[in-house]
Amino acid sequence: MADFTHLHLHTQYSLLDGAIRLDDLFPRILERGMKSVAMTDHGNLFGALDFYETARKYGVKPIFGCETYVAPDRHDRTERKSNHLILLAKDNVGWKNLSYLNSMGFLEGFYYNPRIDKKLLREHSQGLIGLSACLGGEVAQTCMRRGSDAGEAVAREFDDIFGRGNFFLELQPNGLDEQEQVNGSLIALAKKTGIPLIATNDCHYLNQQDARAHEILMCVQQKKTIHDEKRMHHRNEAFFVKTPAEMDAYFAHIPEAMENAARIGELCN
Repeated sequence: MADFTHLHLHTQYSLLDGAIRLDDLFPRILERGMKSVAMTDHGNLFGALDFYETARKYGVKPIFGCETYVAPDRHDRTERKSNHLILLAKDNVGWKNLSYLNSMGFLEGFYYNPRIDKKLLREHSQGLIGLSACLGGEVAQTCMRRGSDAGEAVAREFDDIFGRGNFFLELQPNGLDEQEQVNGSLIALAKKTGIPLIATNDCHYLNQQDARAHEILMCVQQKKTIHDEKRMHHRNEAFFVKTPAEMDAYFAHIPEAMENAARIGELCN
């Protein structure tokens, strides 16, 4: 069985979006043969202490992270636009920078969501690993809307911000048509730029059969009914905590993405 660490995962602290309870998460991580896991909740570190204490209770290595919102200018309150970015703390310096960035997102950048910008990120990137995130990430959005050359420029900018070897292009096995296109673009970008790839699954619920309950949770968040076709929803049941074997089967053609997920799991302390 391949070594693997889930590095993009939303717990109960991704309010009205994450449906993974910590007391359920860690037994499942152990059952599925993993030794570490990251918590990357949307825009907050509310669950950090609970995550740490529960991980210690089960003997699982906790990796602290956040799916942050990056705006062009954190002080601008005229435009809601922001993109997702995964931040992971490698060490104590990274944890301090992650905490600072998260706090500044609320204190200086809050507009619908707690937002940072690249200027602030560049000043506080030491000890952090960046992942390009989901389809809501800037690299993915730019590839889809403006093409691979523009996406390459964004990827190189993040690579420069974090430092060589600390920024990864995130591949996800959710089966969405847009994701398959983005995965192809990111693989090509990695070959061209040398920026490494990493496998994640953007976990929002524990088991595949929890997908329906998660859809209901998202309806509560949006104040919509399950029958509303215009609501935001996941279009399939892929966003669960997959086994290393399930992840490995999808990424058999790109083994370095799995290897990097395992390596980052070991690197973060």
